[in-house]
Amino acid sequence: MRATGPDEESPRVAMRTEKPGDRGRYEVMDGVWVLCRSDRTARDAAELHRDDLAQAESLPSWRAERFLAGRATLRRLLSEVRPDLADAAVRPGVRGRPCLAGHPDVGVSISHDGGLSAAAVAPGRRVGVDVQLPPDEPYEGMLRRCLKGHAAQLEGLSAPELARELAWIWTVQESCVKAAGTGLAGRPWTIAVTPGHRHGRWGRYRWASLRDSSPIPLSCAFTLREDPDARGLSDTSPADLEC
Repeated sequence: MRATGPDEESPRVAMRTEKPGDRGRYEVMDGVWVLCRSDRTARDAAELHRDDLAQAESLPSWRAERFLAGRATLRRLLSEVRPDLADAAVRPGVRGRPCLAGHPDVGVSISHDGGLSAAAVAPGRRVGVDVQLPPDEPYEGMLRRCLKGHAAQLEGLSAPELARELAWIWTVQESCVKAAGTGLAGRPWTIAVTPGHRHGRWGRYRWASLRDSSPIPLSCAFTLREDPDARGLSDTSPADLEC
């Protein structure tokens, strides 16, 4: 399995901020929404939900802060694009993927990195989102593992440029396995992603990198609405995950 490039069959991706003053929120495709923001913003007490606070009580303080920031970002996005679901209970699936209780047809996803939280909402689809700050010094083993045959294309980049491109590629790989519900067990580093590409395909999953919109590497993967396996909370690995 491989990711396709922009010249192959893929959905038309429109990445844009919905409102001039609403930075960090994007509509990746019709009905696929992403919000990315600082955890400091997400700590507003007015956005903390009673059910999320109850779930965070048993967590270590550092983990509870990150957990609540992610949940608050998801609820903020829901309040903007699906306000009827903003109060829904969020529960982890078997492999930890967040699900809206009572609404298995609405895909949601959360990501954290370096004081940032990202969330995605996609009614009628599976969805995965990932945000990643570039590593200070990408080590050679990770480059070989994630870039595969594309590594030679990046030999002329400076260390910061290489780290940033690696972060963009990793967000695609991670968002794909999050959409599939497998996480690291889905071996994201085996997903072929061409450096610099803004959208592509991995099996039944489409992916989009918000390179033209987000200052931080941020990508989202999703199924098409007509995909018969896009709905529901099944944690069974899709048959097309072999790479």
